[in-house]
Amino acid sequence: MLLTLESGCIDSSNGPINETRPEESIDDQESSFNDIVETAPEKTFSVKNNTLEKQSFFSGYYSKENLQFEPAVPAYSLPLKASEIANYDEFTQKIFFTKESKDLLYKNGFVVLDNEDDSEGPKNQLISGQTLVNETYRSLKVADVPIFITSDSLLHLYHIQFDETLKRVEAEEFYDELWKLDKALFEASIEDYNSASGVEKEAARRNVAYFAVALSLLQPKTEQTEQSREDPEKVTLFAPQDIKEYSVEIPSFVKDDVEAELVLIGAQKEEISPIFKYVEDYSQYSPRGHYTSSEKLKNYFKAMMWHGRISMLLQSKMIIAEESMVGGSAAESPEKEARIQTMQALLISDHFDRDNNIRDRWDRIYNVTAFYVGFSDDLGPYEYAKALDTVFGNYRSGVSLDNESLAELITELDKYESPKIYGGTGEIIPAGSETENETLEATKGFRFMGQRYTPDSYILQKLNPPALNIMDLLGSERAREHLRNMGISENEDYKKAHISLENEFGAFDEEDWNKNLYWAQLYALKPLFTRYPEGYPTFMQTEAWEDKQLNTALASWTELRHDTILYAKQTYFLGAPQIQEEKPVEGYVEPVPEFYARMLALTKMAHNGLAEMEVLDEQSDKDFTTLENTLEKLLEISIKELEDKELTDAEYKFIRNFGQNISPMLENVDIKSQSSILVADVHTGPGGSVLEEGTGKLDLMIVAYKQPDGRIVLGTGPVMSYYEFWQPSGERLTDEEWRKMLNDNPPERPEWVSSFRV
Repeated sequence: MLLTLESGCIDSSNGPINETRPEESIDDQESSFNDIVETAPEKTFSVKNNTLEKQSFFSGYYSKENLQFEPAVPAYSLPLKASEIANYDEFTQKIFFTKESKDLLYKNGFVVLDNEDDSEGPKNQLISGQTLVNETYRSLKVADVPIFITSDSLLHLYHIQFDETLKRVEAEEFYDELWKLDKALFEASIEDYNSASGVEKEAARRNVAYFAVALSLLQPKTEQTEQSREDPEKVTLFAPQDIKEYSVEIPSFVKDDVEAELVLIGAQKEEISPIFKYVEDYSQYSPRGHYTSSEKLKNYFKAMMWHGRISMLLQSKMIIAEESMVGGSAAESPEKEARIQTMQALLISDHFDRDNNIRDRWDRIYNVTAFYVGFSDDLGPYEYAKALDTVFGNYRSGVSLDNESLAELITELDKYESPKIYGGTGEIIPAGSETENETLEATKGFRFMGQRYTPDSYILQKLNPPALNIMDLLGSERAREHLRNMGISENEDYKKAHISLENEFGAFDEEDWNKNLYWAQLYALKPLFTRYPEGYPTFMQTEAWEDKQLNTALASWTELRHDTILYAKQTYFLGAPQIQEEKPVEGYVEPVPEFYARMLALTKMAHNGLAEMEVLDEQSDKDFTTLENTLEKLLEISIKELEDKELTDAEYKFIRNFGQNISPMLENVDIKSQSSILVADVHTGPGGSVLEEGTGKLDLMIVAYKQPDGRIVLGTGPVMSYYEFWQPSGERLTDEEWRKMLNDNPPERPEWVSSFRV
């Protein structure tokens, strides 16, 4: 099924949103470009789709079962005593406990044990330093330890499927499609340049340079086909024939600008763009996430980052004037520069509107990535083509961008919504100040494949770090308490912004939350923040459990940001005795049925949507089916547990063999991609620092739960570890660098995890 989407802002409107501003007239010598803008067909493409309709279409893939059950798990008293736990002696012979860990187990009914290689004790003989979920469960089964299936495990398994399917379509399809798309517009821009004069010729020249940079970033280098013996990581290389297939010759009239941009991208510092004359954060072009696994993905990352970040501005406020610079690439006239950039965007959008092949390639990349991550926060080719239609009609033969017509186009574009997230274009202005809206308006413009609006980035812009602010707005009362204790939520500006966000997020219904896979995963996390009443297991009614679930949600969100680091728009600072047992001790599933129901709906949404878009290969299709079957079984079991019903032998066997059951979906995933260790930078702060969110080695959770026969027993399963720390912006971490940091000098965990972890 072919989907065609409109790029642009969330909740964008066709009508006026703000008052239009008068545009300065263009110099008389800035004449028409009749020869550049050719006749458009009668059928226009810029108005045939509506972003909100497509969001609704995506949410149509989401269907969740409404659950009905009455929790009736018998309680036990806290603190526990060792003598009350039926399998205490046998369990503690296999899993090492310190005095501190025993104390937390007795106090809360569960405890999370540090699982580092360098920690002492017999526990290291079991699953020391483990990073693979299925291998952890296999080791626990071999040790004959009762297994506790955790929500962390399912979130990590979903992350693997999400990341692997996205990585595959990027490497096997989108790289080639983006090359052909950029090459077509590069060649069209050369034709524009050859046929134009005056300022229009300069706009066309800039477009040649813009697409030449993208092609240069995509183009394989000779060294990317030769494996370095000094490289300890296994990186997939380009095939030798790719050098010839993906090659481009840069015209002499843009070569200096292109080379200057490439040097800055390689230097990874904040500098003025030689082509666009505003400050750009080139540290963002360092490949991270899954994009370090192959040379092709590294190049794709850089080119898509270029298309996602570089803006052709409507206004001049972010453009650096020549007189304000001692050296560098400042503009002679910021106002004239903004008009040239707007002409650039209109030229690109006109080609986009007229050429089916160009538009279809763009749509294919945008549609699939929109389903994964969401819609652009910025205006794009559909909006600019629509402005051309509005001003000139469906036929654009002989259109003249003289003073009057360009001013009319700019006035029309001014009606469209400004971005909601400040992505770092130009100088950084503190958020929450009176200039925030002015800053967002000043960064309005055209992005060819703009980075996407996500609610978590929006929250960070409004409230700033830490990430606890995101969990608070998703419904975690415990996160709110921690923010209060940290003194973060007490000032009046924060409270005002928080109330506004609460009202905004509180108005979202289920369809709003499931408009794409990114939003739907955040929605799936919300049940983890439930404060459980009587009838649920005793350990789930503790504050420590709320902290543990908060840790789980933050770790899962970190994985989501890691997977989408290229597309999600990053915010910038805007400012006992042994008991003779009658029955064997059986395992347990973390009883969170609403969570499993939402994860099942999310997985089916991903499976059905990606299959319909022809993104999945045969193995990916099977893997999603395995995950769906697993979630269906966990949903059934968790409801039976809460209703205090005895499980069947087959259900107990499913728990015992959980590692074996999930293995089929991991057979074709390399070990590195299965690892629990990953990192993502999510926010750029003041002073050249970035906020990093990381997950580390798996910890081991021990839980005391009641079996239907009344016995209290211990079971165990893996949980994720979570880190949040600041890093210099020039040193944005890759997964490989983070893995080394974890081994050599790991940062501290959040202080609040001490309530459940030792």
